[in-house]
Amino acid sequence: MEKPQLGFGVSVIFRFVLVFSLVLSASSGDAEVMNNLRKMIRAPPNLGWSDPDFCEWQNIKCNSDKRVTSINIAKSNLAGSLPENLVNLSELKALQCFDNKLTGPFPKLAPSVKTLTIYNNGFSSIPSDFFEGMSMLEEVRIGANPFSAWRIPDSLKDCTSLRVLEAQNCSIIGSIPDIFGPDNPLPALVNLTLSYNLLEGGFPASFAGTGLEFLLLNDQKSTNKLNGTLGVLQKMKSLKQIWVHGNQFTGPIPDFSKHDQLFDVNLRDNQLTGVVPSSLTSLKSLRTVKLSNNRLQGSPPVFPPGVQVDMTGLNQFCTNMPGQPCSALVNAMLSVAEPLGYPLKFAESWKGNDPCSGSWTGIVCSNKNISVINFQRMGLSGTISPSFSSLTSVVKLLLADNNLGGTIPRELTSMPNLVELDVSNNNLYGKVPTFRQGVSVEYTGNKDIGKDRPSSPSGLVAGGKGLGVGPIVGIVVAIVVLLGVGAAAFIMFRRKRKDSSFTQKPNGKTEFSRDSDATRITVSGGGGPYAANDSYVGDASNMVITIQVLREVTNNFSEQNILGKGGFGSVYKGELHDGTKIAVKRMESGMVGEKWLNEFMAEIAVLTKVRHRHLVALLGYCLDGNERLLVYEYMPQGTLNDHLFNWKVKGFKPLEWKRRLSIALDVARGVEYLHNLAQQIFIHRDLKPSNILLGDDMHAKVADFGLVRLVPEGNASFETRIAGTFGYLAPEYATTGRVTTKVDVFSFGVVLMEMISGRKALDNSQSEENVHLVSWFRRVLINKDIQNAIDPTIVLDEETYSSICVVAELAGHCCTREPHNRPDMSHAVNVLLPLVEVWKPTEAEREDDNYGFDPDLSLPQALERWQAMDGRSNVYTNTASLSYPTSEDSINTNTEISTPPRPPGLADSLSSRDGR
Repeated sequence: MEKPQLGFGVSVIFRFVLVFSLVLSASSGDAEVMNNLRKMIRAPPNLGWSDPDFCEWQNIKCNSDKRVTSINIAKSNLAGSLPENLVNLSELKALQCFDNKLTGPFPKLAPSVKTLTIYNNGFSSIPSDFFEGMSMLEEVRIGANPFSAWRIPDSLKDCTSLRVLEAQNCSIIGSIPDIFGPDNPLPALVNLTLSYNLLEGGFPASFAGTGLEFLLLNDQKSTNKLNGTLGVLQKMKSLKQIWVHGNQFTGPIPDFSKHDQLFDVNLRDNQLTGVVPSSLTSLKSLRTVKLSNNRLQGSPPVFPPGVQVDMTGLNQFCTNMPGQPCSALVNAMLSVAEPLGYPLKFAESWKGNDPCSGSWTGIVCSNKNISVINFQRMGLSGTISPSFSSLTSVVKLLLADNNLGGTIPRELTSMPNLVELDVSNNNLYGKVPTFRQGVSVEYTGNKDIGKDRPSSPSGLVAGGKGLGVGPIVGIVVAIVVLLGVGAAAFIMFRRKRKDSSFTQKPNGKTEFSRDSDATRITVSGGGGPYAANDSYVGDASNMVITIQVLREVTNNFSEQNILGKGGFGSVYKGELHDGTKIAVKRMESGMVGEKWLNEFMAEIAVLTKVRHRHLVALLGYCLDGNERLLVYEYMPQGTLNDHLFNWKVKGFKPLEWKRRLSIALDVARGVEYLHNLAQQIFIHRDLKPSNILLGDDMHAKVADFGLVRLVPEGNASFETRIAGTFGYLAPEYATTGRVTTKVDVFSFGVVLMEMISGRKALDNSQSEENVHLVSWFRRVLINKDIQNAIDPTIVLDEETYSSICVVAELAGHCCTREPHNRPDMSHAVNVLLPLVEVWKPTEAEREDDNYGFDPDLSLPQALERWQAMDGRSNVYTNTASLSYPTSEDSINTNTEISTPPRPPGLADSLSSRDGR
């Protein structure tokens, strides 16, 4: 009898045992990692990680083999670090630990990971090889971590499945690598967010081949920021949202005619030039466009109804009226500048609607007509425009010693008064057109003149043959200048990247030194202005001032130096040795609880993100035992509250209406800036006249940031504790605690009502039905009785009355009951701007003027103001801006306020004010 064959069965059993043992071993390895993770994050009991089986832990998912596939420990108030052996979780697909206080280096992860969300922590670094081999990675959100400086690695191209890369405010330096496009391996990427980093340079050419839909690169903090032109955006036809504001981009706005999904365009705070193209204004998908603080030219564009538009600031539009065409002469000059790329040096000086009425660069006029155009040696590139021919009064056209290419346009031969044309020492080619007799034409130094095409893209040939002396000298000088600028930029960048400190020597002398460790301020939890789910970390280095210095400059906090008092304590006037005045806010020693500390820290935290000429600048702070002090720029004219309601006691003259208008516009611009800080949106929550401060020139700055809230990313509204002042609280906020930017709009409307009427938001001296200003003003609007509601100190004429009616209607809109019916602050700015006379700052009143503190000083120069006092202080005046309160305590309230609906039109004629 034949013996049974057992080999096959034994083999199967052996393989099963082997696989089972490997699975068991892998599961055991996961258990080791998870127990190590529980230990290192100091898992609290409420995390639910007490079961011996880690697959039973809360927010942990495992597969059928008991392998960990998902870890979600987000928003758990964890303060430990992550273990290095996290990489051993080889089946991990998703890791979420955002909104914690985790620190230390972030570890390498297994290539199985698809989703990584770790933003808003304190991780100090990310592995240089982190992205190598991560082909499964789809979503990465790592922003708001204080990583040490790092570059986007070329290994990112390994992430062929990557759809979302959000890495804002995490210390990325260098340029954006050229790893995109159809021939490069990031075909799935639709969201690239790299805001608030230290990026420099221009857009990579490979951007043109991407399918990016969301491109957010705004507010780089590097010395040179992102720069170059926006031309590549023209080819990125999938774009829906573009945020590149707060950089140094130049040149014209590109053609967006093929971008049928584009709804949000923010290009403000750059150096863009040229006319706003019709391809942007005619986009049917467009909902928001922000172009402020560029050097845009031409006629102010008209956008369709429903599009939120921001075009204020430094733009050089030829008129103030949207849609009003420029003069023929201005249009001709803009046509000339177009093929030159609309040079910035032209845009900076080409102001107004008449080239002969100002100092236009390169233009000489005679009898109110352009007679000479002199663009020599201006470093211009591009081509010569045929539009020069429309300037029939031109006698001399001088374009020598530039980098112009192309040909000499034949249209120039028709210029009737031309006697001299100089295009020498450029890169021109082609035949020289025949000019009429008597015209002097100079074209030497163009090696390809007479040829049908240029011999090389640059117009140069090997060995420099055919070049005149001028171009050779120009090239040498350019190289030397570029090397010098590069070296200087590198030195400045290195200096910027280091933090400054002063060391007190035993002999009392002060030694300046550099330190790579930045002081950081963290504000979170406690139900204060920053709740636990919106922790905010800011850089507050170089702002510490010793108590000894502050005692000296305030005469030991003498009563004579008190500027104002409030529930927080007092504000003291101080004076430096050079006579510069400052304001020192000193918290009462008993107010050291969590609420007051949160408000104190909130001001320091917010200042690291905001800087604006209409927000009061915070210059430094002091934490010394129970002492809590903040140092601000001094605002000599006090508060708007004093000028509106206490002007007799203070010895002021009543504010005339034009001054009130100017103050209202200043406030609107300051709050608009807070509301439009891209992904960092701030809500003031306590806007009122006592928090609006006035400088010597009576321009206003918003003050008191102790109650400011940072809007959590992705939230249109959120709940918070009620804080603010009776009379200024929006009804939805007072009743539900839900806050949006529209609560500031409501408060601004109340301030406008106070400025019109001269009455306080709450006035107990009035009859019961008139105590609340908003309710009373509503009836005024309904009854069209504006003339009898105007502050009697305002001198009325027809123009003033008409202006007041417009502002009254705006105030009514701002104070409507439903927040979605209120306008945003950009609308308020646009309404007020035409009513205010154009204010042109002098050299002493620059955009970033800080009333005595020059932000352009180097750090050692700024610190010289303090050195003679103590020798240990750390003040840096080139900081973001904040503010200081002077009077009227802020209070918590949940009282609902009656608000008016949208008021009727206010076009009534001026009538009698008798009987007021």
